[in-house]
Amino acid sequence: MATKGKIARNEQRKVVVARCAARRAELKAIIARPASSEADRAAAQRELSRQPRDASATRVRNRDGVDGRPRGYLRAFGVSRVRMRQLAHESYLPGVRKSSW
Repeated sequence: MATKGKIARNEQRKVVVARCAARRAELKAIIARPASSEADRAAAQRELSRQPRDASATRVRNRDGVDGRPRGYLRAFGVSRVRMRQLAHESYLPGVRKSSW
């Protein structure tokens, strides 16, 4: 299980990403637009670099919804592979069956 601090820090990053997402998208559009001038593009790059580091969506880590495990995360279920197997054995996931051959 992940420490509570790691889980809390990741939740805070999600809040910061949501708060800064619109402005980051505007700045990236200015930078990518071929019609924008060099001065506008440079100003947008400066402002983008001044934003908090945690405002980038790539800083958010997918974690297990139950215990915060960062590795083996399955997006379809929102849990890790270990938790998914446990839930499947307990029949909490409809339509999921254990296979054997």
